[in-house]
Amino acid sequence: MRRLILTGSLLLALSTTAMAGQVYKWVDAQGNTHFGSQPPEGQQATSINTNVATPKTPAPAAAKPAAAVADTDEQKAIDSKVKEDVAKQEAERKQYCETVRTNLAQLQNNPRVRVQEEGKDEMRRLTEEERQERISEAEKGIAENCQ
Repeated sequence: MRRLILTGSLLLALSTTAMAGQVYKWVDAQGNTHFGSQPPEGQQATSINTNVATPKTPAPAAAKPAAAVADTDEQKAIDSKVKEDVAKQEAERKQYCETVRTNLAQLQNNPRVRVQEEGKDEMRRLTEEERQERISEAEKGIAENCQ
C-alpha cells in the first residue's frame, strides 16, 4: 500500500511539469495582448518559456541617485555624532559610579569622617546621622545609575 501511495505521489508531482504545454503570446488588431495554448491563424505569435529558473545570485543593485548618497552620508554623520555622545555619557556615568562607590566605601569603613564645607577653611567631623544619610544617598545613587 505504501509503495502504491509513493508511486502515485511521485507521478503526480512529475506530471505537473509534463502537462505544462507551450504558451503563445500575440497582439490583436486593437492592440490587446493575448495569451493562449494555440497560436491564432494568420497572426504572428511568440512562444513564451514557462520554465524560467530563478537566478541563484541576486541581481546587482542599481546605482543610487546622488540625493540618496547625500542622505546616506548625512545619516552616517548623524549616527557618528550620536555614538560619540553616547560614549561620552557612558564614560561620565562610569566615572560617577566609581566616585560614588569609593565614597560609599570610605563612609562605611570610617566612622570618623571629616568634611570641609563650602566657603569655610576648617574641617568638621560628620555626625553619625549625617554619615548614615550620606551612605543611604550613595547606595541610592548606585542603585539608580550603576547597574
